[in-house]
Amino acid sequence: MREVKSIAVFCGSSYGNDGAYASEARRLGEILAGRGIALVYGGGNRGIMSEVASSCAEAGGRVIGVLPEAMNIPSVTKGKVNGERIIVRDMHTRKSTMYEKADGFIALPGGIGTLEELAEIYTWRQLKYHDKNIGLLNTNGFWNPLLSWLDGSTMAGFVSEEVRSLLIVEDDPETLVRRIIEDEKTIPDKL
Repeated sequence: MREVKSIAVFCGSSYGNDGAYASEARRLGEILAGRGIALVYGGGNRGIMSEVASSCAEAGGRVIGVLPEAMNIPSVTKGKVNGERIIVRDMHTRKSTMYEKADGFIALPGGIGTLEELAEIYTWRQLKYHDKNIGLLNTNGFWNPLLSWLDGSTMAGFVSEEVRSLLIVEDDPETLVRRIIEDEKTIPDKL
């Protein structure tokens, strides 16, 4: 079993319209800190991204933010810097740096950027570019439409059952983190 010392969290730089998104992000940050797992995140101090980073730092956890140069501006970085901040050249470098520093991945509710990061790391897992676990924190069913699409794609023969089963989905952050640590997911070679 792979040792999980860090988890990259993909999430919104907005709060969304449901207070549960922020409160569950805060719980996740506290859980990571409590387990001694470093948080790797997008580096900004806005939205639920700020909540997960702040709560992890406040609970004594290690926080690593990765921010592209173009986003290193006051409207993104305002307030307290939560831990270490790495400034990189661009979004591609940001993602590759986050992927490299993480032993697992969790996507919280978010927008297009969150979906793009999740899709890329999930694709890389399917292609065996890495063997790290990927989870969705399904706060108030946020990810249900994506899960329905994945199930439909599986039924239509575009996603294998094995690849579909790689995604760990939970609505409780404690359970999700435990499964990211403990679950052993494998897929056969693609023919």
